[in-house]
This record gives sequence, C-alpha cells and structure tokens, in this order.
Amino acid sequence: MVSKTLKASSVNTIPTIQEEESLLKQPKAVWAVFFACIIAFMGLGLVDPILPAIAEQLNASHSEVTLLFTSYNAVMAVAMLITGTVSSRLGIKWTLLTGIVIIALFSALGGFSNDIWTLVGLRGGWGLGNALFVATSLAAIVSLSNSGTAKAIILYEAAIGLGISVGPLIGGWLGAMSWRGPFLGVATLMVIAFIGLFILMPKSKTPTNAVKSKTSLMDPFRALKHRSLLVFGITAALYNFGFFTLLAYAPFVMGLDEHGLGFVFLGWGILLAITSVFMAPKLQQWFGTIKSMCMMLILFAIVLVLMGIWTSTQWVIIAAVIFSGSLLGNNNTLITTAVMNAAPVERSTASAAYSFLRFIGGAIAPFMAGKLAEIYNSSVPFIVGASFVFISVVFIWFNYKHVKHVDSVESIH
Repeated sequence: MVSKTLKASSVNTIPTIQEEESLLKQPKAVWAVFFACIIAFMGLGLVDPILPAIAEQLNASHSEVTLLFTSYNAVMAVAMLITGTVSSRLGIKWTLLTGIVIIALFSALGGFSNDIWTLVGLRGGWGLGNALFVATSLAAIVSLSNSGTAKAIILYEAAIGLGISVGPLIGGWLGAMSWRGPFLGVATLMVIAFIGLFILMPKSKTPTNAVKSKTSLMDPFRALKHRSLLVFGITAALYNFGFFTLLAYAPFVMGLDEHGLGFVFLGWGILLAITSVFMAPKLQQWFGTIKSMCMMLILFAIVLVLMGIWTSTQWVIIAAVIFSGSLLGNNNTLITTAVMNAAPVERSTASAAYSFLRFIGGAIAPFMAGKLAEIYNSSVPFIVGASFVFISVVFIWFNYKHVKHVDSVESIH
C-alpha cells in the first residue's frame, strides 16, 4: 500500500504496511475531529436551501445574495495563509477550538442581521473561522491517524460529505420557518462541536510527526514555488468556478421551496460522501490519480453544459445537481490526496497554500454567476462554469510531468 517513504517533509512519517491499521481503528482524538468536521461542514449545506428566501425577504438581487459565498470564500482564501502560523503557536487543538468559536459567533450574529450587506460582512467573519478549522482539521486527521495519509484523507472527505449531505435537510427544515433559522442552527451546532472537541481531544495527545517549530507567514508562498503544488492549486481554483456556480446559483433556477432544495442537496451530499470514500480509491487504483481527476472534471463540465442548455427544465437541473455530487466526491478525495503528497513541504503548509488558491476561484465564481445571469440569462453561468472546468483539465494535462509523481508516493486504497 505504501511502498515509499514520503519525501514531502522531514517531519512527516508514513506508516509501513505492517504499521497501518484499519480505517475505523483510529485514536479518540481523530474521531473528535471527525465529529467536529461533520458539524462544521453542515454550515455550508444549511445555508444553501435558503438563498432564494434571503433574496426575497431582504429585497436583494441574486448577485447580492451570492456575495454570501464570495465574502466567505475570499476571507477564507486569505486567512488560509495564516493558519500554519496560528496553529504552530496555539497548537492543533486550540486552533480548532478558536475556529469553532469564530464560526459560532458570526453565524449567530448573521441570524440577527436585517440587511444583506451586514449578512455578507458577517459571512466573511464566518470564513475566517472556517479557514482556521478546515486547514487545521485536515492536518490534524492526517497527523493523528494511524492508518496512513490516504485513508486519513478518505476519513476527512467522509466527514465533509456527511456534513454537507445532512446540512441541507436541516437547513430546509429550519429555513421553512425562517431564513434566520439555519444561521442560528449553525451557531448551536458549533457549540456542540466545541464541547465534543474540548472533551475528546486531550491537549497532551499530539502527533509524533507534528510540526515542532513555528511556521512563517511566508511558508505558503514558498511552498507554491514547487510546481506540482502550484499546478494543483490553480487546477482547483479553475474547477471551483464550476463547483460554486452550481452550489450558489442552482438554487435560484430549480423553482423549489426550502424543503425541496434541502432534499435535492441531501441527495447531492450523500453521493458526494459515498463516492469520496468508496469509489475514489478504486478509480485511483485502476487509472491513477491524474487520469481519474481529469475524467471526473470532464464529466462535471459536461453536466454543467447540460444544465446550461436545459436550465428551464426542472427535472434536468435537479438530476444534474444530484448526479454531480458523485463527480465532486471523487475529485475532492483525489485532489486532496495528491496535494498532501505533491511537494516537499509540511502537510499543513501544503494545505494552506493549496486552499488559498482554490478558494480564490470559489470567491469569484458565485458573484460572477449572479451577474452573468442578470446581464444575459440564467443559462450563461453554467456554460461559463463549464468552460473554466474544461480549462482546468487542459491546464493539468499540460503540466502532467510536474504532477505524475503523486501516484508513486502513496495510493489511496
């Protein structure tokens, strides 16, 4: 399973075949982070079913409402650059707890806001907390796990999938009562996550391969000098144009109420979770990481094109959104694993550098989708999103020689 020692960092050690254990046989600290990840990523899905309701009740345009994703992702992209510095000083546990507190605070304040611009600003604060939590939680699970990098990433992606899939269902239920409900719901869930993490993740249990020295603010930029990490980051930024076009704009064209949108994104999230855990390892084993990624991205671009052609046909949009979950689940696991093995830098630094680039795409895409629809029509955002995803495939193939080594470092299965 692991044939070579990971060259990525002198502080990273990968278990040998004999040392690796089952995916489910993890330390208590790993399950604490896993549980917190599920609740944290519920926040993304909780808000999605209420986007049309927010637009209507706050008298906001579709492009203004999509700024809820733009401010969130923009702040998260920049904040990713400081996560390594913060976590090297506070430690993994307290960085996670700090992120959770910030998320809870800003989501609660969002639930009491009365205009779209206040809400947009508060979502930016939410993005800051999410940056601290997301970057550190990935590094924590990978570092604390005793089953190897690839299986740890599958566990992380499973937590994301579970959170994203359950979130819309809860968001649709709470949102049917009031658009404020999901914001207050996130705050409540974050309190639960805080308590669980505080109790179940002892401070004394630090990974043997944890970062021993304090990291610099410049480390993520230095990491991007490695061509492989830069290629994956730019690829993810381009691919996120399609991802967040679907996530932020599809709710406006489905013609469903909060409950309906909740069930659609529940199906999307379930497929995302299942494929990230069970299908991605098989694809990587059969075709290799890069080829599998490109296949998933090409199929996702085709789905977006179909959504652009049949935007006014409700069942097509619903089916396309749900099916896309399977493509996104596979791709997320594949590219995250590749990033962890891409360059000779610490994993937390690699995650921060990669996330900085990918969330730039996630910041631009939602607002751009809303504006394109207002200027032209509701089909254009999906066609443009598909174009960016196609470009990401071309880009990674032009740089194939710089990234093909990830399969020789560690396989997902």
